[in-house]
Amino acid sequence: MALIELRDVRKIYQLGDVPVNALAGVSLDIEQGEFVSLIGQSGSGKSTLMNTLGCLDRPTSGSYLLDGREVTTLSLDARARLRNDKIGFVFQSFNLLARTSAMENVELPLLYARGVTARQRRARATEVLALVGLADRMDHQPGQLSGGQQQRVAVARALVNRPAILMADEPTGNLDSRTSGEVIQLFQQLNDQQGITLILVTHDPGIAASAKRTITLRDGLVVQDTKFSPLASPDVPSTDSFGRSVSNLPGPERSRPDSSVSADQEPDKK
Repeated sequence: MALIELRDVRKIYQLGDVPVNALAGVSLDIEQGEFVSLIGQSGSGKSTLMNTLGCLDRPTSGSYLLDGREVTTLSLDARARLRNDKIGFVFQSFNLLARTSAMENVELPLLYARGVTARQRRARATEVLALVGLADRMDHQPGQLSGGQQQRVAVARALVNRPAILMADEPTGNLDSRTSGEVIQLFQQLNDQQGITLILVTHDPGIAASAKRTITLRDGLVVQDTKFSPLASPDVPSTDSFGRSVSNLPGPERSRPDSSVSADQEPDKK
């Protein structure tokens, strides 16, 4: 069984008297440990799909199984519990508390976790901050950190609950190209070395290409689903996210797709 299973998922919004088909029948599987990018232009449905996958919104119809559990029938509170247990989020804006240290920002989600002591919070926050290369910045406030470092704090905060899935919504949108490459390389390392399932939403084909699988959306439909193996991150810098030289690290070039499923012939819409 796949970690994520969607079957004919539809989401319809009412814009006055006009129904808007944000998702028009999406079916897909995502396995544990995959690194998937969702790409599409504005209005393609990629953000609605991420909100659905992230248990932030419920589809109008269809089935969504997350780790074998049907999400569409859950109450709002039950979806929130499932989301907190299974999913970590990283957004374009870092959403860090300005006058709070990196350590305290990362500890914050654990304040709502049952049975986690203050000592355990500190230990887990220390662990994930070291994992993202910020062991020497734990006491720094956001204003004392670069944009890339702030995003890594946000990644650490998303990881501190030990989620099965990390979802990133335009995580490089506020970063320059070099820093974007460092953040994407961090995602690749988390996927390769920690086995974390990663779902990355972007409008940038270069960023999308860093994933091992790219799902393209248009008009609420999946029009292409392509797997690549292996990949290197776009604009890879001379050092990795931890400041180490990448000269001795694997640096595979893009190969041709292993498989590609295209659905360019979409049904006519009136």
